[in-house]
Amino acid sequence: MQSSLSELGAVLMVARRGKFRTAAIELGVSTTALSNAVGKLERTLGVRLFNRTTRSVSLTEAGQQFVAQVAPAVQDIHAAMDLARSQQAMPSGTLRINAFPTAAREIFSWLVLPFLRAHPQVHIDIVTEGRLVDIVAGGFDLGVRSADLVPADMIALPLGALRCNVVVGTPSYLKAHGTPRTPQDLTEHTCLRVRLPNGAIHRWPFEKNGQSVHIDVQGAITLDEASLARTAVLASAGLALAMESDVRDDIEAGRLVRVLEDWTPNLSPLSLYYPSRRNPTAAFKAFVDFARRHSGASVARHSL
Repeated sequence: MQSSLSELGAVLMVARRGKFRTAAIELGVSTTALSNAVGKLERTLGVRLFNRTTRSVSLTEAGQQFVAQVAPAVQDIHAAMDLARSQQAMPSGTLRINAFPTAAREIFSWLVLPFLRAHPQVHIDIVTEGRLVDIVAGGFDLGVRSADLVPADMIALPLGALRCNVVVGTPSYLKAHGTPRTPQDLTEHTCLRVRLPNGAIHRWPFEKNGQSVHIDVQGAITLDEASLARTAVLASAGLALAMESDVRDDIEAGRLVRVLEDWTPNLSPLSLYYPSRRNPTAAFKAFVDFARRHSGASVARHSL
């Protein structure tokens, strides 16, 4: 009658996410394998834990009681395993990090890759999402968000310098269509529109001398992926609002020109954040220490 920790973890993840497919992606397994694990546990228990339809998954009454009792126990087991791992001299194992896509791109080259070179026994699993995520409920070790979006009950470590949005276009586009001098001028331009995670179209924010304005730009293309926006703006498909870090090399090389510079104020810096942990693993401690040591170097690099 003994069930494996992976089967219990499968049930808890499906209960959290409400969908087998989403839970399977988070666990890094196929939907079929996840369904089989849950089904095996249900057969072992002799009770159905989930009501399944083609559109939704919900806990049965028995499932709700089971999850309520099992979740704390599984958490205690993982804590005990973390304590055991923390005794290792060599950092190893997996660190799961949740981040906004832009945040992940900003820290990847100067933090994640150098850390992995220094600690080859550690595996880093990065999940990028545009929405705010409860990293504890999602099973993540760490999160990366704008400092102003970090939950108050988390420990936060500032990363890097202040950030900013930039409006950019190619020299050929600006030569053909002119250079906007104020945000209102954008209504006369083709712009690359951005869809937010909630489905709304992003209104471009600007601020100058205490005056703020949001422009509902127009254009033939709507995107939700920054790499596609960069490709489109480099092809002179219009003006783009981008994170400065995403197009810094293009601006320095002259492929893109920044406009409305005096209207794009600084944004909050990034923070690495995590819950208080009594028994952090060697890998966790090594990553936080590495980030603390290297965040100053990132500030200096960005200010050059």
